[in-house]
Amino acid sequence: PLLLNGGIMREEAILSQFGKKVKSFRNERNISQEKLAELSKLDRTYISSVERGQRNIGVLNIIKIADALKISASSLLEEIGDYNG
Repeated sequence: PLLLNGGIMREEAILSQFGKKVKSFRNERNISQEKLAELSKLDRTYISSVERGQRNIGVLNIIKIADALKISASSLLEEIGDYNG
């Protein structure tokens, strides 16, 4: 389950879900990590760590990535952390 102690979400699970979403949208568009980094003006190693769920990124970087993928920031966050238990 993603919930611990009265509904507190496990950070690792949330970051992992977010990273998988970024990678999925990137792959759907046939964009490399290098190209996404260039388009979003972020470092490739940063993109890689986001996709692996190793970074808790800020709102501005979420928007940069979403803009580079030509999607809304909200679509990157949809269903992240949903608990259907």
